[in-house]
Amino acid sequence: MEIRELECFLVLSEELHFGRAGERLYVSQSRVSQLLRSLETRLGARLVERTSRRVRLTAFGEAFAASLRPAYGALAGVVEEARAAARGRTRVGFQGAVYEQVTRAIAELRRDRPEHRVEIAEIPLGDPFGALRRGEVDAAVVLLPVREPDLTVGAVFSRRPLVLAVPAGHPFARRARLAAEDLARTALIPVEGPAPGYWRRFHCPAATPDGRAIPHEDGVRTLQEGLTLVGAGRGAMLLCDATAHHNRRGDVAFVPVGGLPESALGLVWAGNGTAALRALAAAVQGPGGGT
Repeated sequence: MEIRELECFLVLSEELHFGRAGERLYVSQSRVSQLLRSLETRLGARLVERTSRRVRLTAFGEAFAASLRPAYGALAGVVEEARAAARGRTRVGFQGAVYEQVTRAIAELRRDRPEHRVEIAEIPLGDPFGALRRGEVDAAVVLLPVREPDLTVGAVFSRRPLVLAVPAGHPFARRARLAAEDLARTALIPVEGPAPGYWRRFHCPAATPDGRAIPHEDGVRTLQEGLTLVGAGRGAMLLCDATAHHNRRGDVAFVPVGGLPESALGLVWAGNGTAALRALAAAVQGPGGGT
């Protein structure tokens, strides 16, 4: 059995879209189709029904996905445990900034496991899961939501309200608070990259809760690129208030936005994770449960 075929099927069962599955797997849409056909041939049954309008799992495919997901996670966990033990270190990726909650947890892990080294590395803002899947990091601190069948959210923490970054001279900058419907009156700057569609829509929605369209500007690859465009009057960005606090600048104003879900961070890894990662997750969440 080819592990790549199983991984491809699990991602496709989540996305139900060959193009988006290919983006997550860093392969072409035709390669996704090829891997699926190969797996179906091995099993002797159809897993997916595909028409010009929709993709859905067959009854057999739904049952197979439900059985496969925990087994695949357990296998990935065994591999990661062995890899971490062989290296004697854990590599943790992060988006944008390493928050105090994470640095305290890393210090605690170093104290309790002095033989185990923890390293950190920045990962692209628009590609929260790529470094994990390529084996470049063992875990990643990423912005939620995470709905990846091959990844585990080991800890959720830093739940924070959202703010809108606008040019300092923008009319919104004089407001004490904005409503979610106000977003239809400005253009948002999205983050480019292979992040799944649900993740991009959460952080740069295309419509307000009442269904009013929100215009978008050209995308950026980093937070600093986005804030530079905001300061130049090219659009606005939705950020959590903690990110805003760490990125204060004179040409950008940060205005609270009501009526939207809170931002949150997650510590994510493949499969069941290693003992060191589970200890890190417990330290990150702390006695308060990661709020």
